[in-house]
Amino acid sequence: MGNKKQDSNESHVSGQSNKPISLPAHALPHNAVADELGADVQDGLTAADASSRLEEYGRNELDDGPGVQPAKILVRQIANAMMLVLIMAMAVSFGIGSYIEGGVISAVIVLNIVVGFMQEFNAEKTMDSLRSLSSPTAVAIRSGNAETIPTAEIVPGDMVELKTGDTVPADIRLLEAVNFETDEALLTGESLPVQKDAEATFDPDTGPGDRLNVAFSSSTITKGRARGIVFATGMKTEIGSIAAALRATGKRYRPVKRKPDGSAGAHRYAEAWGLTAGDFVGHFLGVNVGTPLQRKLSKLAILLFGVAVVCAIIVLAANDFSNNSEVIIYAVATGLSMIPACLVVVLTITMAAGTKRMVQRHVIVRKLDSLEALGAVTDKTGTLTQGKMVAKRAWLPSRGTYSVGTSTNPFDPTQGDLSYSDSPPVALGVKNEEDGDQEGDVMPYEELLKDNPPLQNYLNVASLANLANVHESGDGWKGRGDPTEVAIQVFVSRFNCNRERLTREESWGQVAEFPFDSDVKKMSVMFENRATGKTWVFTKGAVERIIDSCRLVTWDLGSEPTDMNAEYRDQVLQNMEALAAQGLRVLALASKVYQGEKVASGEEYDRNVIESDLTFHGLIGLYDPPRVETAGAVKECHQAGVAVHMLTGDHPGTAKAIAAQVGIIPRNTQAIAKDVADTIVMTAGSFDKLSDEDIDRLPALPLVIARCSPNTKVRMVEALHRRGAFAAMTGDGVNDSPSLKRADVGIAMGQAGSDVAKDASDIVLTDDNFASILNAIEEGRRMFDNIQKFVLHLLSENIAQACTLLIGLAFKDDSGLSVFPLAPVEILWVIMITSGMPDMGLGVERAAPDIMARPPQSLKTGIFTKEIMVDILVYGFWMAALCLSAFSLVLFGFGDGDLGEGCNDSYSDRCDTVFRARATTFVCLTWFALFLAWEMVNMRRSFFRMQPGSKKYLTQWMYDVWENQFLFWAVMAGFITIFPTLYIPVINHVVFKHEGISWEWGIVFVEATLFFAGVEAWKWVKRIYFRRQARKGLGKVADLESKVFEKYMAEGFEASGGADPEKKTDFEASGGADPEKKTDVVKGPVRAAVDFNLES
Repeated sequence: MGNKKQDSNESHVSGQSNKPISLPAHALPHNAVADELGADVQDGLTAADASSRLEEYGRNELDDGPGVQPAKILVRQIANAMMLVLIMAMAVSFGIGSYIEGGVISAVIVLNIVVGFMQEFNAEKTMDSLRSLSSPTAVAIRSGNAETIPTAEIVPGDMVELKTGDTVPADIRLLEAVNFETDEALLTGESLPVQKDAEATFDPDTGPGDRLNVAFSSSTITKGRARGIVFATGMKTEIGSIAAALRATGKRYRPVKRKPDGSAGAHRYAEAWGLTAGDFVGHFLGVNVGTPLQRKLSKLAILLFGVAVVCAIIVLAANDFSNNSEVIIYAVATGLSMIPACLVVVLTITMAAGTKRMVQRHVIVRKLDSLEALGAVTDKTGTLTQGKMVAKRAWLPSRGTYSVGTSTNPFDPTQGDLSYSDSPPVALGVKNEEDGDQEGDVMPYEELLKDNPPLQNYLNVASLANLANVHESGDGWKGRGDPTEVAIQVFVSRFNCNRERLTREESWGQVAEFPFDSDVKKMSVMFENRATGKTWVFTKGAVERIIDSCRLVTWDLGSEPTDMNAEYRDQVLQNMEALAAQGLRVLALASKVYQGEKVASGEEYDRNVIESDLTFHGLIGLYDPPRVETAGAVKECHQAGVAVHMLTGDHPGTAKAIAAQVGIIPRNTQAIAKDVADTIVMTAGSFDKLSDEDIDRLPALPLVIARCSPNTKVRMVEALHRRGAFAAMTGDGVNDSPSLKRADVGIAMGQAGSDVAKDASDIVLTDDNFASILNAIEEGRRMFDNIQKFVLHLLSENIAQACTLLIGLAFKDDSGLSVFPLAPVEILWVIMITSGMPDMGLGVERAAPDIMARPPQSLKTGIFTKEIMVDILVYGFWMAALCLSAFSLVLFGFGDGDLGEGCNDSYSDRCDTVFRARATTFVCLTWFALFLAWEMVNMRRSFFRMQPGSKKYLTQWMYDVWENQFLFWAVMAGFITIFPTLYIPVINHVVFKHEGISWEWGIVFVEATLFFAGVEAWKWVKRIYFRRQARKGLGKVADLESKVFEKYMAEGFEASGGADPEKKTDFEASGGADPEKKTDVVKGPVRAAVDFNLES
């Protein structure tokens, strides 16, 4: 809140008032809520009362939070071990008067800080967008008058009037509602407008999506009017709770472990404070925050910091801890040799370049580090579907089932074939997605309507008991109205029975309308057929309510209507269940000829009479169709080792059916253990009642959770984290924001998504297409591969430099001080210049052909696999050996072996040989770094045979190096820039501490040849090893579904040490896990929500 009167939300209970009342507002009758809040349901609050409540509860605004804090962002750039080493090296260099070295190190520091700061500065603006969701004004009853006041001045106890198009100003307990519907998609995830019922009361534990007597702040009113009492404002509203959760960063302290009686010993307090202090230090150094790669690099930086300090101490010890500036600068050089100074810059620039590619693939990356890895938690059916209702099945008892084929535009009745089967839905069974949408024979609508009075009567009801409008305009077909009615209107338009045509061309005139009412769950219209003079009643609604109002049904073709008996009712309900099992929302249609007299003008018909003694015509099934590419995208996710969880606000039956259609849940449910099957699809009510311990004891986390609340999604993400998963979350609404931020990678929808969801996310899909997530995964894996390549490249050079300098301590001059084989500026040149550009070239390498067929990388090891670690040591030691041999050959093999005196500081004739040896070593190391970059294009294949199928046996390597032109020219630039450093006066002697070389180039060429030979030999050894490992690993290849859902299958679960599949747990009976069950059912990392960071 903008007012200090607003308390913390930590103790606030969902559904409660700012000042708690006896029960949440939805659990009390509206008059009880009004009484407890001291509200006047006739005249509203007085001006004085409203003013005092505003002072007491604060303004009806959302808390801005701390906002973007540049100082903290800047501190984060500096507060890491890698930067601290550079800062210490800079300070020491300036302290001993080595201004050139200090200046170069300063430039490196500034470059790293500026790039990092600019990248993070615009990433923390989530809370600001929440303010825009509040409506600016509201109509409140004050002292008996309707007044339009600023939304911020609404207080608990205010009586507010609401009408179509308004934005609800606060959480309101409804007093009355007339055909009142609100769009809560951004808050509860419900895909359709919600019909409200002011008279109902609900259990206190009822989730926000099912509180039908409450209008939520920031939801929009799509139909009707209402009046209600404000019971929660500002941060105490549901959207306020979401904002608080979004802003929360978790506890900053560790709780004290207590005994059952609540007591705790002094050692427990010490333990808690110690762990809290450790968390603070870890947060400061970045080892317990960020993505796995960030944490891994932070730990690496600390390790290298320690190694650098040890190396510096070794240098000082080898020179008797002399305070000579030469010794100190040697120690600084050795410390710097262990720091991959350009790593952060290369990493950031590489990922930034990747984002340009992503834009073309409908993915906007807001935070670069999110491309490191992507998991697989998907939220809300709308991210998998088109988000538009479509009529898919129509069943007439006397005729059979009519089906609609696949359509790319749900508003266009000319798309999608019509087909007919004389079988009812219950006989057709639940269709598999790959079977297609057609049931029976495809026919034109004219043939279907020919001599078919039952179908014509059915279509009349569907068309006329409908307020929606579907029409064709200049830019295509358009639909206006309730999504369900639009879908039905499109269906009847396929038969040329559009409401507009019937009322215009066939002389149907409307007499009366009875809008949908939540009590009767029906809507009816009365139409007069002016051609016959008869008045008809057309009704649609919930199946159970319609059949209760029906007296007749035409069950057999050609027969007269017969009584709707219990047997027929049961068969109707069975067919309804069959349609619902396909993920369809089912409505029933009925009609009758009105036999009564017309009422006089100004009088009303008796609705109970109108909607009785109807004739049942059939059922219509509607659904929100999955995108055409969704099933394929889910399959590709599974092939890539990424499992998909669906968290949705939809009905469990609908969610389960759609999940089965797109492959999120297994179809072979008979192979699933009973206790596991009960957890595959859950409702949020069941899931939310479980404690964290109960959730962790579940055999497996649910693949589908229906009727989700925001907290359900957050708990799911946290449950995945506790199982060692690296989770990505997709979403579009305000309700998704906390889980988007809590997930390792948050993915927001760009078109249907709210500003809050986008600001809370790391990645935005511009086309709202689940399949676009695959683009992000593929790009992330490509970058992951490339990051491995340039990290290997950089650290190998660090090892080479450090070993060269440490072993070089043995080279001592006449004064007993060590002479360094590589000068400090030479080291920084190799790290920042020679390596930086080729590493960026490695960062833009194209993706390997099999990149989406690999299992995810290990969460524990990340980029530092055993192969990478061994490669770093092998390449590093080999380069160090060759560098030392080059230095020794020039100095001792072809030179006089005189190490002179003061050669670490300045050039002299006596130091000429040392300077030439140092230059030769520098050139060798530079060439090794450049050639190693080309070798890293493929870490196992020979540089000369990277394309094994190629017939260009001698020249293929030329095509390979030219293919990545950025890398090619970066390597060329590295070769060219060596010469100015060698031969330009002052730069060579004063800055780089070396001399131009001549005959020594022969040594460089020999060393380069040996380097290539060594690397190629090591790759050959690796290829042999991995071929043998692959042969050992060959076995029976299971089908994809069995592989993906292995841990859910009975045999796989039992074999993995899970619960006995025959054992009935308490979960089956009560919706919760057995609290006494101690079996550890989680064995190793969880495959189900991890992309790059999964134990394969």
